[in-house]
Amino acid sequence: MDRQVVQRDPVATQSEEAAMVADDFAGEAPPNSRLRFLNPSIPSPPVDHKVTGKMATLLLSYKTLGVVFGGLVTSPLYVFPSMPLKSPTEEDYLGIYCLMFWTLSLIGVVKYANVAIRADDQGEGGTFALYSLLCRNINIGILPTKRLDSNSTLPSASLYEGSEKPSKLGKFFERSLVARRVLLFIAILGMCMLIGDGVLTPAISVLSAMDGIRAPFPKVSKSLVEALSAAVLIGLFLLQKFGTSRVSFLFSPIMGTWTLTTPMVGIYSIIKHYPGIFKAISPHYMFNFFWRNGKEGWLLLSGIILCITGSEAMFADLGHFNKSSIQLAFLLTIYPSLVLTYAGQTAYLIRNPKDHADGFYKFIPSAIYWPMFVIATLAAIVASQSLISATFSVIKQSVVLDYFPRVKIVHTSSSKEGEVYSPEVNYILMFLCVSVILIFGDGQDIGNAFGVVVSMVMLITTILLTLVMIIIWRTPAVLVALYFTVFFVMEGVYVSSVCIKIPEGGWIPFAISVILAIIMFGWFYGRQRKIEYEITYKIDLNRLRMLLSEPGVQRVPGLCFFYTNIQDGLTPVLGHYIKNMKSLHKVTIFVTLRYLLVPKVAQHERIVIKKLGLRGLYGCIIQYGYADSLSLEGDDFVNQVADCLERYIRNSSESATSISSRDEEISDLQEAKLAGVVHLRGKTRFHVGNNCGWFDQTMLAFYEVLHSNCRSALPALGVPLAQRIEVGMLYEA
Repeated sequence: MDRQVVQRDPVATQSEEAAMVADDFAGEAPPNSRLRFLNPSIPSPPVDHKVTGKMATLLLSYKTLGVVFGGLVTSPLYVFPSMPLKSPTEEDYLGIYCLMFWTLSLIGVVKYANVAIRADDQGEGGTFALYSLLCRNINIGILPTKRLDSNSTLPSASLYEGSEKPSKLGKFFERSLVARRVLLFIAILGMCMLIGDGVLTPAISVLSAMDGIRAPFPKVSKSLVEALSAAVLIGLFLLQKFGTSRVSFLFSPIMGTWTLTTPMVGIYSIIKHYPGIFKAISPHYMFNFFWRNGKEGWLLLSGIILCITGSEAMFADLGHFNKSSIQLAFLLTIYPSLVLTYAGQTAYLIRNPKDHADGFYKFIPSAIYWPMFVIATLAAIVASQSLISATFSVIKQSVVLDYFPRVKIVHTSSSKEGEVYSPEVNYILMFLCVSVILIFGDGQDIGNAFGVVVSMVMLITTILLTLVMIIIWRTPAVLVALYFTVFFVMEGVYVSSVCIKIPEGGWIPFAISVILAIIMFGWFYGRQRKIEYEITYKIDLNRLRMLLSEPGVQRVPGLCFFYTNIQDGLTPVLGHYIKNMKSLHKVTIFVTLRYLLVPKVAQHERIVIKKLGLRGLYGCIIQYGYADSLSLEGDDFVNQVADCLERYIRNSSESATSISSRDEEISDLQEAKLAGVVHLRGKTRFHVGNNCGWFDQTMLAFYEVLHSNCRSALPALGVPLAQRIEVGMLYEA
């Protein structure tokens, strides 16, 4: 087919080729697609993340304090209050600190800061990036026809970047459809756990910070604290639609102040109360703790695990910074800050063992109590904002890549892709956060729920990292066994502890995450099955020529924009339409909308035209960025496409014969515009017959429920109702 790009700009073309492309209508995401956990506080760096110079790295490290580590560094607010302690002794507290120290050291320093951070997928991190990395190295798509998008920037040689001979484990996943589906569900579940984190972090952080009012004012009831916390959160959620650009510059100074002041208070507490606290680093205190406490000690792990809350962000937010900046910030500031803060809290509690229910504010000296209360409240709000923004970004990228039903996405900044807002998601989050506070209220119950999220995400990351080591890195078996044994056993023990707490509040994030995972898996599976059907039964030019030559088929006056999901061929809906309507508009433009991960697409670069070889039939790709306001309403869009098409026709005709044909085509286009414009799209559903297996019957029926209740694509683009035509068609599953 003849194809021309209208006024392509070389620089813009290069930037386009560097972007990951996703079709917002088709959901035809390439195997290397991944969800970027973007944070709106800072602009995204270049794709290659090459940051040179020590000062640049230090600046990035400083910015990570307000973006990456908000959840982790505010964990001292609620760790001790979340533990079900009963008459703790000095030996108990030493054992608890020993567990905290080695949890931070092994999971934080070894696993995330040194191993997981190296398992990026082209600069992106997170559980889904690990799955994407596996997809690019072995063929583990959940459908046999899953293919790379024809416009993907990856060279064909890099589709499967592993070694020439796949490992035995890789071959197992390639052969087993069940294993591939389970692996995808695990990856999606890990991502959904982060969304669950977006519900619990604001609730527990703000509630724990506001609880500081009760120490100087004992008459203040717990209900009042819960009401104040709920009010703060409601205000925070109501402000989301305005974006965070105007206040984001304060995030890092606030978290930097918190990160520096809490260990200073910790050092003061150590000197005053228990200078020998660091002897608890010896592992024998840990073993002694379990030996003396038995089951009670095991149950306390559900609270101790919260000391590592937010460590997943080191990996998940890798796309915003570089490895050096995250490692530098964690190893030189966050890790020492947490070690000293927890040491100071433990030292205080050894001398005041009954104060564990308010383990943070009790160890703050009275002279600096109110300044620390203000800093703690601000830090809790910043940590909450980071998780809320990350949740919006996860949902937005999920919608773009067709892992989630369509919801309204609003960009609150024209320069930062990650600064997005979804009204539906925002109000659901607000309802869930406020409900968690008002229904449960007690920090220990919310801590139980939080522990489920933290431990499950860590365990899923360990499993996926182990697969990466075996299948892609080809790490020696001894090292893989050592890594898997240490972290799977360690995190498995934590998971077993928090699972006991599921009836006591732990079911909240688990239920939210499982429901979201089922929704995402069902939606993605249904969309992929639709793409599979459309590719299998797509209409080629020969088939289209036959359809138009059938008796009774007429070319009616008018200009039709026919929206299609695939670029290499035409949608089966076209054949269904021609067969039943016995007509096609005299000028029909098959339109594909393509979403680019760039802020704006230049006007002269937005429209790509191609001729389909039959008179009056053209292909058109509309490209738009995340900050573009895409609307098909009114004559502006129609005129832009018509003008580009007219220029294309003029530029592609040179001979005398073609000049005559050109004039006829231009005349046809102008007449069609005057006759009227319609926007036509397929509204397809699956027909699930008895010949389908139980899995297909269940998942496709579930997909149809989701599809019938989500936003329609065309109304979101502002197509006038009078110009809209939807053609129904049943796809046989």
